[in-house]
Amino acid sequence: MTENVTGEELRQFIERYERLESEKKDIVDGQKEVMAEAKGRGFDVAVLRKIIAMRKRDKDDLDEEEAVLEMYLAALGMN
Repeated sequence: MTENVTGEELRQFIERYERLESEKKDIVDGQKEVMAEAKGRGFDVAVLRKIIAMRKRDKDDLDEEEAVLEMYLAALGMN
């Protein structure tokens, strides 16, 4: 396989990967800016992150997790 690889083809793969890495860094930086702005406006960033994670999940999974959490809290006398 290595005999058939040209330098130009290899360079193209590497450059494509590097562009994606750069885009990923830009996205992460943008996300940090959004959270910093939200924090500056008085929002709790930890809670925002939790909400974002919850929005990615299936509603049935969330409902099941909530039911188990309520059961555990009841067993500990915490609700």
